[in-house]
Amino acid sequence: MDMATKKSEVAIKTEVRIAVIRVASDLVFESAMSATDVKNAVNEALTNSKPLILTDVRGHEIIVPADKIGFVEVGETGSRRVGFGAA
Repeated sequence: MDMATKKSEVAIKTEVRIAVIRVASDLVFESAMSATDVKNAVNEALTNSKPLILTDVRGHEIIVPADKIGFVEVGETGSRRVGFGAA
């Protein structure tokens, strides 16, 4: 396998942060779903009063009752830079 080919195959990940009502900390995870798919799932959950069900990059399901969602923040994860020259 060519190393250059492997490095160029970067999957887009979406960072999701969900504030749950009456819970002190937010749920923060990366999903392989696109930002648009996450937004559509949130919209459907809120519109139909159904639980929000999302999957993280490791395959774990995150389930939040629609009436307990405080807010959802969605953004694509940028490439992470490592080293002293990273800015």
